[in-house]
Amino acid sequence: MVDFEEHGNAERRAPLDIADAVLVLCDAHGHVESWPEGAERLFGHRAADVLGRAAAGLLAPDDAARLPAIAAECRAHGGWSGTLTARREDGGPVDVMVQLARATDGAGTVHWLAVAADAAPFPGRELSRAVLEQLLLQTPIGMAVVDTDLRFVWSNVALERFGGGPAHQRIGRRLAEIQPGLDAEALEAQMRRVLESGEPVLGYEHIGHPRSEPHRERAHAMSFVRLDNGDGRPIGVCYTVTDITERYRNRQRLILLDRAGTAIGQTLDVLHTAQELADVAVPDLADFVTVDLLDSVIRGGDPLTGPPGDTDRVALRRGGQQSARAGMPEAAIGVGDLASYHSWSPPIRALVDGKPWRMEWLDPHGPEWAADVPGGRRRLLREQGLHTAMVVPIRARGTTMGVTSFFRTERGEPFGVDDLRLAEEFVTRAAVCLDNARRYTRERDAALTLQRSLLPQGVLDHSSLSLATCYRPADELAGVGGDWFDVIPLSGARLALVVGEVRGHGIGAIATMGRLRTAVQTLAALDLRPEELLAHLDDLVGRVSEEGGQGTDTGAVGTSCLYAVYDPVGRSFTAASAGHPPPVIVAPDGTAAFADLPIGPQLGVSGLPFEAVEVAVKEDSVLALYTDGLLAGTDGTAGEPAKERLLHTLTTPDEPLDALCDSVIGALVPRRQHDDVTLLLARTRGLAPDRFASWELAADPAVVSRAREMATRQLAEWDLPEREFTTELVVSELVTNAIRYGSGPIRLRLILEHTLTCEVCDGSSTSPYLRHPRTTDEGGRGLFLISQFTHRWGTRYTADGKVIWAEQLLS
Repeated sequence: MVDFEEHGNAERRAPLDIADAVLVLCDAHGHVESWPEGAERLFGHRAADVLGRAAAGLLAPDDAARLPAIAAECRAHGGWSGTLTARREDGGPVDVMVQLARATDGAGTVHWLAVAADAAPFPGRELSRAVLEQLLLQTPIGMAVVDTDLRFVWSNVALERFGGGPAHQRIGRRLAEIQPGLDAEALEAQMRRVLESGEPVLGYEHIGHPRSEPHRERAHAMSFVRLDNGDGRPIGVCYTVTDITERYRNRQRLILLDRAGTAIGQTLDVLHTAQELADVAVPDLADFVTVDLLDSVIRGGDPLTGPPGDTDRVALRRGGQQSARAGMPEAAIGVGDLASYHSWSPPIRALVDGKPWRMEWLDPHGPEWAADVPGGRRRLLREQGLHTAMVVPIRARGTTMGVTSFFRTERGEPFGVDDLRLAEEFVTRAAVCLDNARRYTRERDAALTLQRSLLPQGVLDHSSLSLATCYRPADELAGVGGDWFDVIPLSGARLALVVGEVRGHGIGAIATMGRLRTAVQTLAALDLRPEELLAHLDDLVGRVSEEGGQGTDTGAVGTSCLYAVYDPVGRSFTAASAGHPPPVIVAPDGTAAFADLPIGPQLGVSGLPFEAVEVAVKEDSVLALYTDGLLAGTDGTAGEPAKERLLHTLTTPDEPLDALCDSVIGALVPRRQHDDVTLLLARTRGLAPDRFASWELAADPAVVSRAREMATRQLAEWDLPEREFTTELVVSELVTNAIRYGSGPIRLRLILEHTLTCEVCDGSSTSPYLRHPRTTDEGGRGLFLISQFTHRWGTRYTADGKVIWAEQLLS
C-alpha cells in the first residue's frame, strides 16, 4: 500500500478532476512502475512498451530538459503541478496537466505518483497563439513587460498612446528615459516591491504629464504582477495602464466642491469670506486667484446696478487673493487696496454683463488690463509665467458683487470648459455666502449705530466719580445684543450708575434696550430709592408684556438690571439688583470683593420685591459694574474661574481707569465672544468737608431768619455773593414749608459742587406740589418762585421723611 504525503505546496497544484485523470507510478529514479489503460488512451503507448522505461523519454525534448528542475522542486516542496507536452507513439504531441506527489510504500521506499489529464478541456487552452497575440496587441489597455532590471522587453500597441515612442524603441530602456514627465521613481518602487514580495499591486493611481500630452495632467490606473519562469524564479514584471483622467477629475471636482461648501462662509465677514473663496481654489483649480469686490459690497451696501460709468477706469476693492507660491509673488496689490481696470478689460466686462470669460493662452503682448499698476498684467505674465486665465462674476440673487480671476502658471495645463464650469459652480456657492455676509454687515452696522446712539455719549468725569466704560458687541455670528449702561446725575451731588442686559440679539433687543433706558432715566428723575425704581420698572415690563402679547416688547421680560446710587457726602454706595450679577468693590489697598447684594428676580418674571443694600466705601475705591458676558467665556481658562480672574485683574486700583478697563477686557473677553460685554468702572471721590454745610433747625417760625443768615454766611465763605438773593428766597420758602406742613426734626444743608444745592429735610412724607395761585390768594407762591429762580427742584423720600431740594447753576 502506498501512502501519499500531503505536505507539498498546495498553491502550486492545479485543480484536476480525478474522474478524468490517470495515475502513473514511478520509482525514485523516474522509471515507470505502473501504466493503466487510461494512460494507454491518453499517451498512445502500450504498457509493455513503457514499464521500466524512464518517464523523460515520453516527453517532448524541451519538457524533458526541465525534469531536473522539476525533480528539485519536488524534493523541496514534496510535489509539483503544471503543464507538460508528451509525445504519442506516432510522434504527435499531447498537452497534459500533471500533478506530482511524493509517496512511500510500507517498506519506506520513495515513489512518485503522477496524476495526468488532457489539458485541452481547461479554459483558454483552445485559444491559438494568433488569437492571444491579437488580444494583447489590440486591447485598449496599455501593457508592458520589464525584466528584473526594470528595462522594457515587450509592450503592446495600446501603450504607445501614452507616449514614449513605438514598442521597438522601448526595448532595453528604463521608464524614466522614455517618460520624463512621470514620477518614474515612484513607479519603479512599486515594480521592485512586486519583484521582491510576489504580491501584485492593483489599481495604483498615478498623476503626471505623459510625453504624448506634456501640457496636460493625466491620471492613470496601473496594476503590477510578477512573472515567474517554470521553476518559480521571477523573470520580470508585467504592468497594465488605463487612462482614468476623467474619473479622477470628476472626483477632484466633487472634493473641491465639498471643501468649498464647508470652508467658505465660516464667518459673516465680507473680506474674510472673499479670502476663503481664494484659499479654496488654490492649488487644486488654479495657481493664483484674486477676488475683487465693489466697494459698496464691502461696506454692506447694495451692489450698484447698470454699467459702471463712462470713465475708462473702474476701481474694485481687492477682497482676497491666494497663490500656490510662497510669498504670493503674483500679487501686484494687497488685500483691501483698490484695483483699477480699464472698462474694456475682461474683469469689468464680466462684472457688467454677468458672463464668465476664459482664455486658454494669454498673450503677454496684449493690451494691459490694469489701469494704474506699473507693469501690471504684462509683468506678471512675463515674470511669473501666468499663461491661462478665467474670470467668473460673483452673482447672487440677481446682482453682481464682484469678480473672481483664476490663473495658472507654465507648469499647469490651460483652463478648459470643465474647469470653467467648476469655477462657476463654487463661485456661485461662495457668492451666496458673500451676499449673506454683505447683508449681515449692513444690518450689524445699523444695529451698532443704533446701539451706540442709545448709549451715553462721551461719559465725562464728575466731581464725585471718575468713570471709564467699555462696550464690546458679540461676534458676527451671535449679533449685537441689548446691553446698556448709564450715568445719571441726581440731587445732592449724587450719581446713579445703571447696567442692564436685554435678552436676545439684533434690532429688537436694541429697541427694547432703548425703551428700558428711557424708563430708567424717567424713574431716576423722581429720586426713587433703588429698590423702588426696580419695582416700578418691573411693573412697567410686566404691563407692556401683557398688552403686547407676542409683539416685540415681550423681549423686555427676563431683562436684568443693576441700579446703584453713590452719595459723595455720606460716601456710601446703595444698590439693588434685578437678576444682575453683583458689582465688585475694590478698596484703595487693592482688596477686591463682590458686594454682598441680594439678587432679585429678572424684570417681568415674578413680581417679587427687590432689596437694596447700602455699603460704605472709602475714597479712591473702584466700583466695577458689568454684564454677564464678561464672565461667559473664561471659566476654566488657565485653571482659574472667571470670577476669580475678574477679582485678580481688578486688584490694581492705582492704575488709570482706562488702562484698568482695557486690562479687564483683555484678560476675560475672548477674541470671538458670543455675548455682548459691558464694563463700567467708577473711582470714588468724597466731597470735601468744606464743600457742604448742615444745620439742625427747630420747628419754630422764628428760625427762618436765622436760617437765612447762616446760609448767607456760608455763601460768603464760598465767595458766592451773587447767589445770596436766590438762596435766601429758597431757604425761606423751604424752611417755612417744612415748619408749616412737615414735622421735626428739620435739617438745612447746602452743597457746593458743579451746582449749588439747597436741601431741607423733615420727618413728613407729604409731598409738596406746584400751584398757580389766584391774584387774591395770600400764599401758595413759594414753590412757583423757586421754580422760576432755580435750575430745577424736586423731592426725594428717605427712610425717616423727605428731602425738598433746589439747584442753582454756577457759571
